[in-house]
Amino acid sequence: MTESKAKNISAIPIDGFSNLRITSLWSFLQSVDWSEPWLMGLLAFHVLCLGFTILSCKYYRLQICHFLLMVAMVYSAEYLNELAAMNWRSFSKFQYFDSKGMFISLVYSVPLLLNTVIVVAVWVWRTFSTMTDLKIMQLKRKAARENKKMQLKGNCTKHIELKGSYDVI
Repeated sequence: MTESKAKNISAIPIDGFSNLRITSLWSFLQSVDWSEPWLMGLLAFHVLCLGFTILSCKYYRLQICHFLLMVAMVYSAEYLNELAAMNWRSFSKFQYFDSKGMFISLVYSVPLLLNTVIVVAVWVWRTFSTMTDLKIMQLKRKAARENKKMQLKGNCTKHIELKGSYDVI
């Protein structure tokens, strides 16, 4: 039993840039040296991207381009991870880029995907509000048509009543 427990503990990945065992997402993120300039630049990029996502909510075509660009960036993350794994010494102190792409997924792809979720949520909200406005317009037109019919029907009845009263005199 102790041997199987030891195997399970040894199966926990050890990160290459500190002596901490990675047992959770939080411990992984804590073991990253966030003071590196390229990570600060990446964080600034994500903040700008979020700001652009929020500011482009009123511009549908711009938001489509932004959405497609973010999806293409997420799609290219695997290639970016391979490139960064080969050249990490030129811009980083530690080798963060593993073969499974966990690091690049967490710090690059997940924030971009969260932005795309925001864009899709805005699109769904806009669709629902447009459908609501359309239904309100349809109901107003229907009410106006029925009101017009009632007025025409009422005028015809008055005209017939007046005509009938003339016949009597």
